[in-house]
Amino acid sequence: MELKALSNGSTTAGAQSVDRALSLLSLIARQADKGSSLTDLTKSCGLNKPTVRRLLLALINAGMVEQSPANQHYHLGPEAYLLGQRASELHNLTRLATRNVARLALSTEDAACLSIRRGHHSLCLYREDGAYPIRTHALTQGAYHPLGVGAGSLAMLAALPDREITQILDAQRPLLEQQYPRLIPSRMLSLVDETRSQGYAINPGLVFPDSWGIGIALRWPDGVLAGSLSLAAIQSRMQEPRRSQNLVPRLQEEALAIEDLLAAEFLRYQTPATP
Repeated sequence: MELKALSNGSTTAGAQSVDRALSLLSLIARQADKGSSLTDLTKSCGLNKPTVRRLLLALINAGMVEQSPANQHYHLGPEAYLLGQRASELHNLTRLATRNVARLALSTEDAACLSIRRGHHSLCLYREDGAYPIRTHALTQGAYHPLGVGAGSLAMLAALPDREITQILDAQRPLLEQQYPRLIPSRMLSLVDETRSQGYAINPGLVFPDSWGIGIALRWPDGVLAGSLSLAAIQSRMQEPRRSQNLVPRLQEEALAIEDLLAAEFLRYQTPATP
């Protein structure tokens, strides 16, 4: 079959459609539990309803999205699930650190979370709940927040160079001021300084009341940011002396163990120098 060359205009239009479809898929993924209505998706993406319907139909035909017959909400489809499973298996940090996250949750009885940076945001890859019956659900698996929002996310932000932090906060300023009024850029810079000074990040209920967290950045052996490890719990379980005597040492211990695994992984993929 002969393939016809696409004009620049067609290429641009095609790329725009792919970008829009993937953005919709990302929005649906962030509401995986309850699903997304057509109205919600239209408001969030800024496109008109006919365009959103057309893109959703294409995603449904590809098995990436399905529509609930009960309430007409859109959910991730079976193909998206398979891709997610495969990505989870191949993603180095998730594959390497799952056991450490589980061990941290077991020893502290609180929720342990593994996150990565994604542009100007943080993404929670994995969460393991501890045995303590009262839990905070501020950070769930798949949660997506601006960098600096939440303990693990703040730890990653503080691990970046100052110039990059300034660029990120300037870009996020409207979003932070509108949705996170207690985390405006000036406050965030103060939290970055505090994180660097004490060696770990703390979120004293700044995102959701009574939802506290502590986090530590994870690095590859060359110093590049790999992600973060964090603990989340209700306020009463994050107070002194428990925080500094129990939680922080356990968090640091598992973070170091993960970085050892990252170092071993790093060496595996190093190309031997040519003599």
